[in-house]
Amino acid sequence: MPNRLADATSPYLLQHAHNPVDWHPWDDEALALARREDRPIFLSIGYSACHWCHVMERESFEDPDVAAELNAHFVPIKVDREERPDLDDLFMGAVQAISGRGGWPMSVWLTPDLRPFYGGTYYPPRARQGMPGFLDLLRRIRSAWAGQREALESDAGQLAALLAREVPSAPALPGPEVVREALAWHAQAYDHRWGGFGAAPKFPQPANLELLLRRGGEDGRRMALATLDAMDRGGIRDHLGGGFARYSVDARWAVPHFEKMLYDNAQLASVHLEAHRLTGEPRYADVAVEILDYLLRDMRDPAGAFHASEDADSEGHEGRFYVFTPADAEAALGPEDGARACAAYGITPEGNFEAGATVLHLAGPALAEDLRLRLRAWRDRRVRPGRDDKIVASWNGLALSAFAQAARTLGREAHLRAAQDLARFLRRELWRDGLLLRTWRGGRAHTPAFLEDYGAVACGLLDLYQADFDPAWARWARELGEGILAAFQDPAGGFFASPARHDLPIRQKPLHDGAMPSGNALAARALRNLHRLFGHGPFLEGAEGAVRAAAPWLERSPAGAAAMAEVLASLRAPDPEVAIAGDPADPRTRALLAEARRQAAPGALVTLVEADPGLPLHAGRRSPEPCAFVCRGQACLAPVKKPDDLVLPS
Repeated sequence: MPNRLADATSPYLLQHAHNPVDWHPWDDEALALARREDRPIFLSIGYSACHWCHVMERESFEDPDVAAELNAHFVPIKVDREERPDLDDLFMGAVQAISGRGGWPMSVWLTPDLRPFYGGTYYPPRARQGMPGFLDLLRRIRSAWAGQREALESDAGQLAALLAREVPSAPALPGPEVVREALAWHAQAYDHRWGGFGAAPKFPQPANLELLLRRGGEDGRRMALATLDAMDRGGIRDHLGGGFARYSVDARWAVPHFEKMLYDNAQLASVHLEAHRLTGEPRYADVAVEILDYLLRDMRDPAGAFHASEDADSEGHEGRFYVFTPADAEAALGPEDGARACAAYGITPEGNFEAGATVLHLAGPALAEDLRLRLRAWRDRRVRPGRDDKIVASWNGLALSAFAQAARTLGREAHLRAAQDLARFLRRELWRDGLLLRTWRGGRAHTPAFLEDYGAVACGLLDLYQADFDPAWARWARELGEGILAAFQDPAGGFFASPARHDLPIRQKPLHDGAMPSGNALAARALRNLHRLFGHGPFLEGAEGAVRAAAPWLERSPAGAAAMAEVLASLRAPDPEVAIAGDPADPRTRALLAEARRQAAPGALVTLVEADPGLPLHAGRRSPEPCAFVCRGQACLAPVKKPDDLVLPS
């Protein structure tokens, strides 16, 4: 008999629809039940690709004794963190305050008025290896709720006050020393042997790599490029199918936690494209194309957008789909070619993973492309990991940027078509009466979008506008920017993660980067570029307000706000703007455009006047013959008519 999750669109919630636990989604009915019966809420937050979420489901949420305890004494609520990042961020802060660490599955106990009073992550059903048993913990909390209610309420009040506490915005933009401090942190934390920053586990951190590539000078670029090279050689990269896993469990990037997330791969495609633009090295473009090909082949919904993730597990084992033994290589390619594959990818009898299997990595001479494709085809006969096929607006906004940047940088028509199809999907399926929605699956869209959604989609549209110069994308991006100001802005500075909601006890401001840039950094990036296009003062004021709100983070933990440090750097030293005037069909216009794109650093803005002559940026810039108008900040150069004379300020 399914529970109340059976009507969900989230694959994660649907995975729990047949648990004996009487799960509720986070909705008015569940919250009213907790208040009416004065029962504590047990809130479980996770996501579809989470390995330990699957383990806790099998061990605890399928256990009849656990289910009986939860159903009788709590209101059990299950949330997909990818659908409700606001709830995830809020209660992750509570868990970290309570236990000193966080992660998923997240387990939180709330009072009926939604104040957390206890929490943790994974719990086994019975005590083991120093971890409390989940069933015993439930019984202790039930007993405390009955006999020590006043103490629990006091704890909840103190924790709520801690979570609601805000650090005031700075009165002015931080100085350039903040960016220098962020770069200095990276230099200190850099792993000179294996690349990356800090100890294991190691995450790709695309926003940090972007900051180093753009603002780090020769040393910063060296660290970023060496990190990309190490990742590209390592097991965190899928050398057969393309794309990158979520993170490496070791310092060498050798053994990943195998789930693949859309947001990681979209950002890593963009970073590799940036590395290619800076160095001219084909290998970075090759990896970017490999990532995008993976998304198009394995992650694209028939409607035109991209699915959220692929699981780490298949057939109940982590990584089974990806690992090889020498016998596997021989079965796929025969003895001689199988030996070549073993040499290329470091496949040994001892292995580097469980049960003598090997996670593929670049270890020898490159395998011929036809053999690599045959090896992938053999692997594809295995049971694939599960896929979370919901569409998330912000993650698709990042993908939109990646495909548009690839179209602009590499000139591939297929990438431009993919970006255009994706933008049309987002407009058609997730834009309702002037409001953006967060998630879509199987024709059902729901949940008002969050700050990160508005910011990421607006950024993606502005990248697409620079790829095909369709003014519809710039106009929609402007609507999203106006939505950011109307629904999320705090008059005191910065932006809240969510629009005002009755089911959220505290509205938080996302100022710290996680796997993605913070919501405020994405909003600030979008608003900064919208101001450059439209000259609308509130856009610039909003971008600067977000940076001022993030100033305490930038000063206290600059590496954790790398995306905002990049926005700050661009506000203090504006990137160039190039408006190309002339008939788009004229070879002279196309030559100027090609040269501008060749020289343009990632933050530069390159537009075509004839495609959108009414744009404020293009005012007074019509010309009877092709020419380029180049400005930086408030200073403009003389118009240029020949590509050889076009020099963009650095």
